Amino acid sequence: MKANFTQPQRQSILGIFVMFLYALKQYIRAIWPLFVIWILKFNEINKVYFFAAILCFVIIVSFISYLKYLNFTFYINQENDEFIITEGVFNKTKTTIQLNKIQQVNVNQSLIQRLFGVYELTADTAGSSKKEVHIKAIAHDLALDLKAQLLLNESKIVVDNSVSDELDGNRNQEFTKTEIPFLKISFLSLLKIGITRNYLKSFLIILAFLLTILDYFKRFTGRDVLELENVENYVNTSQVLRLSLLLCVVFFLSIIIVNLVKTIFTYFDYSIAKQNGSLLLSFGLLNTKSTILKPEKVQIASITQNFFQKKMNVLGLKITQATGGETKEHQSAIEIPGCNTVERDAILKLLFQKIPEKGVQLKPNFRKLGFSIFLSIGLPVLAYYFLRDFLLEKMETADYVLGFLVLFVGMIQYFLFKNNRLFIKDDFIIHQSGAWDITNKIIIVSKIQAITTSQLFWHQNSNIGSLTLHTAGGRLSFQLGNFTAIKQFTNLWLYKMETSDSNWM
Repeated sequence: MKANFTQPQRQSILGIFVMFLYALKQYIRAIWPLFVIWILKFNEINKVYFFAAILCFVIIVSFISYLKYLNFTFYINQENDEFIITEGVFNKTKTTIQLNKIQQVNVNQSLIQRLFGVYELTADTAGSSKKEVHIKAIAHDLALDLKAQLLLNESKIVVDNSVSDELDGNRNQEFTKTEIPFLKISFLSLLKIGITRNYLKSFLIILAFLLTILDYFKRFTGRDVLELENVENYVNTSQVLRLSLLLCVVFFLSIIIVNLVKTIFTYFDYSIAKQNGSLLLSFGLLNTKSTILKPEKVQIASITQNFFQKKMNVLGLKITQATGGETKEHQSAIEIPGCNTVERDAILKLLFQKIPEKGVQLKPNFRKLGFSIFLSIGLPVLAYYFLRDFLLEKMETADYVLGFLVLFVGMIQYFLFKNNRLFIKDDFIIHQSGAWDITNKIIIVSKIQAITTSQLFWHQNSNIGSLTLHTAGGRLSFQLGNFTAIKQFTNLWLYKMETSDSNWM
């Protein structure tokens, strides 16, 4: 039986506990250093005041959570085709969303929500950088029913009332019917993709974590373990090199483990099923996620693969729908990790009705490489040699490090230039980029909203210029290419955009 969302609805009664735990988690995350200090100095503080403060803290969080639950309601205004949410503790807010503006609806379940048997429903439009709908505690059947009604109403057609009810019922049955997945990412593929990507990101995460731990250790003990005299107390000078190599190996293995664990926990049991002309994606180990992907709303499809992944026949596929800005572009992108080439082609054929192919190739002018080297190597080296006598005392080691960095950055810039290509064929545009991870971004000409071409006056004699394609899912830029070819393709794309009857949404 279809739920009636025309009347104001509240979250599940268990939502009180869910909202309490989320609020408690949020406040503890904000003031956890204070709790650490209290615990370390537990013997010095007044125990009565300590436990009284904790009790007051829990009571205040509980009261606020109850008010949030009590004041949170949602319903569908069928007369105006709007989804309305009211929320707030002391200052109540009312959010009204046109149903035809809703781009994506997700049904997720975190570990906390799994403990109480409830789910989280989120929805967003292309007009904001955050989730407009965020219902934290709702029963699974109710969540699926609400998701179906939110997405089905976007294509609502005004017909006779008696026929409309029958169509809505049939559509809802078709939408909520789960078909057998036609694609499942294997655990082995997740292992492959987990150990071959995000090295830099994981390195920065681990480094930030270690520096934070060392900083708190120094605050509480007054000792800096990184000082040379502290290291010499435990390690002989002759063993420093061996210890450094060991730490590098441990650090690299830590990066691999972090990548692997994060990938498995995030994308475990990844499956894709066809559902009423759309794709239903489900994945997650502790935090499960279920989302609907509509092919007609896809703006950009990005395929990323590096050398190791190519040898293992795995790749990453990222799909971007209409977003509310560049920040949201990364947040709302749907990632399908661990695909092989056959699965990639199957997904692309479902999204674009055919497999995009690379056609006419545009290359950047060699001046782009020279300018990139000047910015990334020339200016830093000039600054280094200008400041070396003022900032550094022993220069021998620093000069060797500088030489290594120049060689490394130079290689990166060369491969960035070599892999930077724009391919045009029929109605598809493919932009290839990257040094190690090679990314191919695919867009359809009909999804382009605006085209920007630019040429600096000193580039006119060389006949080079830049191109930027604007879509609802982000921008695609190609710099310092043949400007005559860019203008010819721009005129062709503008003609196709004006004569096309397809909708970018």
